[in-house]
Amino acid sequence: MPSSKITTSKLRCYHCGEPCPNDKIRSEDKNFCCEGCKMVYGILNESNLCDYYNLNENPGITQKITVRKDKFAFLDDEKIQLQLISFRDDKQVHVTFYLPQMHCSSCLYLLENLHRLNEGVISSKVNFVRKEVDIVFLSQKTSLRKVAETLTGIGYEPYISLNDLKEKRPAINKSMVFQLGVAGFCFGNIMLMSFPEYLGIDASETGLRSIFRWLNFGLAIPVLLYSSLPFYTSSWKSLKHRFLNIDAPIALAIIITFIRSAYEVISGTGGGYFDSMTGIVFFMLAGRILQDKTYRQLSFERDYTSYFPVAVSVLKEGKEIPTALPDIKPGDTLLIHNEELIPVDGILTKGKAFIDYSFVTGESLPVLKEMGELLYAGGKQTGSNIELLVVKEVTQSYLTNLWNKDEMKKEGQEKSVSFVHLLSRYFTYIVLTIAAITAIYWQLNAPAKIWPAVTSIFIIACPCALLLSNTFTNGNILRILSRNRLYLRNAQTIEDIAKATHIVFDKTGTLTSTQEQDIIYKGVPLTREQEEKITALASHSSHPLSKALVKHLANGNHKPVIDFKEVTGQGIEGYADNETIKLGSLKFVTGNKDLKNGTSVFVSIDDKYLGYFLFHNHYREAIPELIKTLKKDYKLSVLSGDSSTEKETLQKMLGTKATLLFQQRPDDKLEYIKHLQQKGEKVMMIGDGLNDAGALKQSDIGVAVSEQTNNFTPSSDAIIEANQLSHFTKFIQLCRANKNIVVASFVLSIVYNVIGLFFAVQGNLSPLIAAILMPSSSLSILLITFGSSSLIAKRMKL
Repeated sequence: MPSSKITTSKLRCYHCGEPCPNDKIRSEDKNFCCEGCKMVYGILNESNLCDYYNLNENPGITQKITVRKDKFAFLDDEKIQLQLISFRDDKQVHVTFYLPQMHCSSCLYLLENLHRLNEGVISSKVNFVRKEVDIVFLSQKTSLRKVAETLTGIGYEPYISLNDLKEKRPAINKSMVFQLGVAGFCFGNIMLMSFPEYLGIDASETGLRSIFRWLNFGLAIPVLLYSSLPFYTSSWKSLKHRFLNIDAPIALAIIITFIRSAYEVISGTGGGYFDSMTGIVFFMLAGRILQDKTYRQLSFERDYTSYFPVAVSVLKEGKEIPTALPDIKPGDTLLIHNEELIPVDGILTKGKAFIDYSFVTGESLPVLKEMGELLYAGGKQTGSNIELLVVKEVTQSYLTNLWNKDEMKKEGQEKSVSFVHLLSRYFTYIVLTIAAITAIYWQLNAPAKIWPAVTSIFIIACPCALLLSNTFTNGNILRILSRNRLYLRNAQTIEDIAKATHIVFDKTGTLTSTQEQDIIYKGVPLTREQEEKITALASHSSHPLSKALVKHLANGNHKPVIDFKEVTGQGIEGYADNETIKLGSLKFVTGNKDLKNGTSVFVSIDDKYLGYFLFHNHYREAIPELIKTLKKDYKLSVLSGDSSTEKETLQKMLGTKATLLFQQRPDDKLEYIKHLQQKGEKVMMIGDGLNDAGALKQSDIGVAVSEQTNNFTPSSDAIIEANQLSHFTKFIQLCRANKNIVVASFVLSIVYNVIGLFFAVQGNLSPLIAAILMPSSSLSILLITFGSSSLIAKRMKL
């Protein structure tokens, strides 16, 4: 028997790589952990798509959780189709599905060969970064529902939420891309036609030089009027709020450079500085797009609609009718299946409910509900099918009201201002002072030099190097962080993370994993045979504790169980090998009064009490080391909606100085964050559920933890994959390094400015000097910012 266990424990599913309980599920010479994985392999094998397994080892997603056949019946609804599809004519339909399971090159290979699995599909194009697939199919050969079912059948179930009916995921600002393209085209051609100015030209070719100057003049106009618009818009908005941001002096420099250059061309006194002007606009736009592209992969402004399904099953005359959520009315009867969300407040009319409210309240264990009890929206049914009588519409449910409460919205906080804008303000004042002194000097000595000297100062002393260093450093750090599965809302979040002084953790789903539990057995030692009987009995129950127990004992050989009986809320019993096995509460198993010793499952065999299994939250493996590092530099707090059974464990982990608060409602968490901010703390809140939404919004930096970054998370400033929490201290260090890199780059740019100003104040700034100084300044800044941030990340092994 022991040798058999060793053999089976080494078996890995050929499809997903998870351990196989035994070698009974096979196809050809391949082992599978469940019938679902075996079925997916069979589908791919029939379609000659087994190269999927050659590109990566065990690339599939486990199929242990089966999807019911009619789950996508709502896609037959014409009204829902119109809101989901992006294009349709008499022959073709275009649709984009979001597939959070996408993770490797095998996924890309399989999804782009979707036409071999469904003959109605013409093409499928994958956007790997956004985890989306754009599908074009023939409406005469297949349907939207069949396409979704094809994807689900191979392990890529589309994630379709109520939010998909109202808006699309954020995309890159196309107008800025066009502005960059125009600036790049004009800059390249102006540089090419400016070489005669730099190198000199024969007197016989002055006519050709004049043509080049006018061509440069013409090419600079689109850059001035179109490509530079983002800087004009930003500076105007800041001035309306009586604040001088970094774009204001840059916009001024662009305009003055163009006016000075246009004057020289029109008057025939020179070729101007069109090359410098267009080059700076090009580089600054490139930096902004790099920065913008990184954090537009995800949506940070998420509400309850991202969590709710598009449709649910309504029972009418004994039939299941898929109905869009907005059409659900009070009095309707809903059929809620296993693992489905309850989208409305209603009364349980049939079945027994084990509702997982962890996402809403923070409670780690499902709550038992009997017929006639009120169920609130936001919970997930973990047991068998139940029926629910709707008492409130979706928009009036507890969950919706919780989300929309004014207290859940960030208030009483001023918007963070980047240190770059403050540096720029002082820099601008210094430049204006130098320009004023220069104008006074030349007014007294040589008035003719005032115009060339003052305009030259604004041309050469533009704070563009500071903006370039900031945007390119931010862009590269955002890229590095996103590569490591920490996604930030914007570049300002980098600075906010670096300023944090107090870190507040949610417990359930953040410090602990919702997928696992630690189980300890206390009592008379169990034999292997007894464990098999307990596992066999527990496997007949859908209760989460029974499921966890089966997973913990992990016996491949289950004894047959007869006369299985489950007493709701108390326990289960049955016969295995002519012995009576009981699992449940102490009162159910022994008849004695229950003890308050945490979450426990007691066990007896033939009415002989043996002991109990004690359940604890499973703390993520990275958490102890993460807390140990963080408590050296930060004040720490833990807020939990759960009971205080884990207080001793947490206090030992976080230390005596940490604040631990339990049974915290969403309002309580939000008020605690406000209290810390009133004491002058810069608060970083790290949470995962809807019960953390208000605290995440109110905090200076809200970080949402997700098992999958593209699944639903509350509105936040950052989203981190749970398995990347071990690197969180490194991420903070990288954010801190951001400021040092920008300041170092700024110091270097000042050196260039001093050299340029030496010529500018004398009114002797030639196009050649400007053409050398400004590009060399920009390029050196790019090298320093990219090089420094990449080197620091490499040293941190990110």
